[in-house]
Amino acid sequence: MHGLTSRLFIYKNIAPDSILLRLAEICRAFREGSRDREKLVEDIYTEIHRLLDLATSYGFNNNLWHNYLAFLLAMTENPFTLVSEKTGAHEGTVNEFARHDFMIFKNLFDYDFSAMEKELGISCFSIISNYQAIGKSEHIFNKSVSEKVQLLSAAIEKAGTPVELYDAVTGFYRDYGVGKLGMNKAFRLSHDEGRELLIPITSTENVTIDDLVGYESQKARLIQNTEAFVAGRKANNLLLYGDAGTGKSTSIKAILNKYYGAGLRMIELYKHEVQNLSRIINEVKTRNYRFIIYMDDLSFEEFEVEYKYLKAVIEGGIEAKPENVLIYATSNRRHLIRETWSDRSDISQNEVHRSDTMQEKLSLAARFGEAIGYYKPSQEEYLNIVITLARRHPEITLTDDELKAEAVKWEMNHSGVSGRTAQQFVNHLLSCVPDKK
Repeated sequence: MHGLTSRLFIYKNIAPDSILLRLAEICRAFREGSRDREKLVEDIYTEIHRLLDLATSYGFNNNLWHNYLAFLLAMTENPFTLVSEKTGAHEGTVNEFARHDFMIFKNLFDYDFSAMEKELGISCFSIISNYQAIGKSEHIFNKSVSEKVQLLSAAIEKAGTPVELYDAVTGFYRDYGVGKLGMNKAFRLSHDEGRELLIPITSTENVTIDDLVGYESQKARLIQNTEAFVAGRKANNLLLYGDAGTGKSTSIKAILNKYYGAGLRMIELYKHEVQNLSRIINEVKTRNYRFIIYMDDLSFEEFEVEYKYLKAVIEGGIEAKPENVLIYATSNRRHLIRETWSDRSDISQNEVHRSDTMQEKLSLAARFGEAIGYYKPSQEEYLNIVITLARRHPEITLTDDELKAEAVKWEMNHSGVSGRTAQQFVNHLLSCVPDKK
């Protein structure tokens, strides 16, 4: 195995502490007899343990060795994979090196561990070649990466010629991308020293735009803007504002799920992290995806000045915001920054032109090209939401009139009429349904 990995060209940047390269060193030590039997077994088990941890994190199944090698190919960023992400198969001398490396990976796929297993009296490599994982919820593992890696693994297994192998890998890069930005839907900011700036969010909420009942015009405007952005046309930064519990955040989560397959990615950012916006944009501006920087429940008090960073990045700084980045924010405040009545008068003990303060506060919201209002539903609309949500669950057997009567009682004792209140009421009804034996 060491003889194979040492001949890699394009994928030479695989980390030295990777499972692959550590196993390659173990295989070399086994061949040369430079490590005693007990130490070899211990080292092998260490790497198998790491492989099992990885398989659990990503929900791998069947041949874990094949899944792991496909994972390496999918996650390794280098000039060749980044170009392939944009164009797929392409002309150039570098293809000779790529085909060479892909054949090495194919040989690694078919690597025979049986002699080492027999000599050392172990069977771990045979076990992981036909591994049946315990079924688990997709919230426990990174389903987005899992499905793609196993797709690539199957394609490599089926490839019978170097041309088929090359087309399978480069086609995967073109269709799904490469690295963490290609494989994952959403990201958050890391504050740990020594870690990468963006950390994947491995489990996102599985909501669709139709899950939000009502607000048809608001959803249509959100979809229209996002579709333009994903298609590479001009689009606006969006502010979704209005009453609490009306579906602003749900709408944006649903947009991510709807357009992820078309190259949309989302980066969740909190207001205290706004000063990192320039770093984030610099990291993603050259990639072949469309990034929405999502700021939920955004608002600023009078004494908070972080909004000035946001203003500069959206519009006003010397460096232009790249065309593959937009900012979507939700807020209960239309103008984002807390206003007072004294802001609206030039008469103040502390400031000569107090209305300038008001203009400063309004200027942040004005830099969002479009603002979409989500307002509290009427009583009739609230009851329609309740009935629509309840009818998605056949186990709720109350009549429409019974649902309405109970829903009115519920909202009076909770947070008033809203889509969130309606969903909480339906959840309450479901909690009262006895489990079927």
